[in-house]
Amino acid sequence: MGKNQQSESLAGYSPRGPKGGCTDIICCVFLFLAIVGYVAVGIIAWTHGDPRKVIYPTDSRGQFCGQKGTKNENKPFLFYFNIVKCASPLVLLEFQCPTPQICVEKCPSRYLTYLNAHASEDFEYYKQYCLPGFQKNKGVAEVLRDGDCPAVLIPSKPFAQRCFPAVHAHKGVLMVGNETTYEDGLGSRKNVTELVEGAKKANGVLEARQLAMRIFEDYTVSWYWIIIGLIIAMVLSLLFIILLRFLAGIMVWVMIVMVILVLGYGILHCYMEYARLRGEAGSDISLVDLGFQTDFRVYLHLRQTWVAFMIILSIIEVIIILLLIFLRKRILIAIALIKEASRAVGYVMCSLLYPLVTFFLLCLCIAYWASTAIFLSTSNEAVYKIFNDTSCPVAGKTCNPETFPSSNESRLCPGAHCQFAFYGGESTYHRALLGLQIFNVFMFFWLANFVLALGQVTLAGAFASYYWAMNKPDDLPAFPLFSAFGRALRYHTGSLAFGSLILAIVQVIRVMLEYLDQRLKAAENKFAKFLMSCLKCCFWCLEKFIKFLNRNAYIMIAIYGTNFCTSARNAFFLLMRNIIRVAVLDKVTDFLFLLGKLLIVGSVGILAFFFFTHRIRIVQDTAPPLNYYWVPIVTVVIGSYLIAHGFFSVYGMCVDTLFLCFLEDLERNDGTPERPYFMSLTLKKILNKTNKRQEEA
Repeated sequence: MGKNQQSESLAGYSPRGPKGGCTDIICCVFLFLAIVGYVAVGIIAWTHGDPRKVIYPTDSRGQFCGQKGTKNENKPFLFYFNIVKCASPLVLLEFQCPTPQICVEKCPSRYLTYLNAHASEDFEYYKQYCLPGFQKNKGVAEVLRDGDCPAVLIPSKPFAQRCFPAVHAHKGVLMVGNETTYEDGLGSRKNVTELVEGAKKANGVLEARQLAMRIFEDYTVSWYWIIIGLIIAMVLSLLFIILLRFLAGIMVWVMIVMVILVLGYGILHCYMEYARLRGEAGSDISLVDLGFQTDFRVYLHLRQTWVAFMIILSIIEVIIILLLIFLRKRILIAIALIKEASRAVGYVMCSLLYPLVTFFLLCLCIAYWASTAIFLSTSNEAVYKIFNDTSCPVAGKTCNPETFPSSNESRLCPGAHCQFAFYGGESTYHRALLGLQIFNVFMFFWLANFVLALGQVTLAGAFASYYWAMNKPDDLPAFPLFSAFGRALRYHTGSLAFGSLILAIVQVIRVMLEYLDQRLKAAENKFAKFLMSCLKCCFWCLEKFIKFLNRNAYIMIAIYGTNFCTSARNAFFLLMRNIIRVAVLDKVTDFLFLLGKLLIVGSVGILAFFFFTHRIRIVQDTAPPLNYYWVPIVTVVIGSYLIAHGFFSVYGMCVDTLFLCFLEDLERNDGTPERPYFMSLTLKKILNKTNKRQEEA
């Protein structure tokens, strides 16, 4: 215990701060009050909201289609009486088609008109697409005038639980089902092109839907192998870190050589594919002439594709080789830091699992934000309005569907309908919904940044306790990670809230700028676009700078326990006094970590490529048949990168912490018995520093 106290007094290391108290208490109180308000907003949203409005489509009476426990339980699809009216500009204003809509059990599969059906045996089939409770006690003209039934049924397909006409092209002719024309219900035949405006949005997403379904099918048959690939990436990341602890120098150079070899093999493979396609019919077509194709395998049959891949890989290869030539001396210094970080992580091995804690807390923040946003957006009341095809003095006014048939409005406009328009309201709560949504987004950014800051301070505290221990690892606390986590929550919650608050404000401003930019895209004001671009660029740079400053401020908080402003100022001027070391050592270390990620991701990606393209077999198993073999490959590559990033993020925090501790050690100590160096023997040898022995009594 005496050694620990001596170490802390010599280094100035004080986890609780100069006076052993809490820091930035006011910000801690603000965070607590904000969380209480956030919980209150969530309770209010959950009380008034109804997520069914998002999940289920709504008919003209505001009733949900396909919801269990209602009369529409067995009617999951929404049917439009006349989908041509959905192309009306009124849809853009009211977000509702000015035509009756009902819930049906299935979409129409036959072409049929009411004129032909009402006097035939097809009436029972036709009746299910009329308003609920419709009876055959009116003439054809009266039924169509009152909107009790649709004038015509057209073969349709469901999309997003809504029935859209099955419009397709056959030999250059637009067809609905097997028809090129349709009747309007009164015996007059019209061309199918009149339906295209009402159905073009649905048809535009049919190809995207087919692509999505094929991708989903690939996931269903390859998910097992995807998980195996991610497990391999996790094992490689852990193995890489373990080997780096004992063989840092060798592993760094081997890693660099392996990356160069992997890129070289990629260049060779691209050239072999390019040579194999020589003389093959159609392989000389350019990418521009081919255009966009949903089946990406077509591009692999073009020589130009492999030439592009070969050029890109060659450029990357040359850049990496040039960087290695000019930074070879600095790499030796970075290796020493990585070795020291390897020892620190080795003594605090549980730190590799801490990203799981951060991930879990971030998932909670995302889940609470998303659920609150959904409940807020669905907490409006059903609003009914009067819709009419012709000019009507009361069109667009609110109405009550139960009393509308006997009201004065129905007599003024005989052909008008009172149907569901949207969800809204005029109460104080409804007018405050926009502000509550903005508060919800702001709190999400604040809490998410707080979780990230907590992880950074926790890891920095654990690794700082390793550096400032004179006799490593004897002077280390019993549980350095848990001790650092407790100190961060007990003493520095306010400082973490302060730093994350500043970053959250900047991020909310960026979100608002993105929203304004989307609104101004249609504008032709070039000055406004230029000003918006400048603002977006400035706030992007400001966010990056604040993240960098916060990260180093949190390290100083973990070392000395000072408040956020003091820690940020000290960290900034410390880095400025050592700007060359910061620019070289920190970036070279980041570059080495990037090479490690590339090696892991590249190895797993190449293995996945050979496996899913049936070029190798694992024991007796082979890859399942796929629509697009790039789907599992891309998934494995992205997942491998995220896994490697999680492991290396701990390493990166360790290197940054040890680097700041190292700079503080150099500035505060001189190697005398009163102020000895706390750095490792390797760093002392690199810098030619030694601790002077005390004179014998």
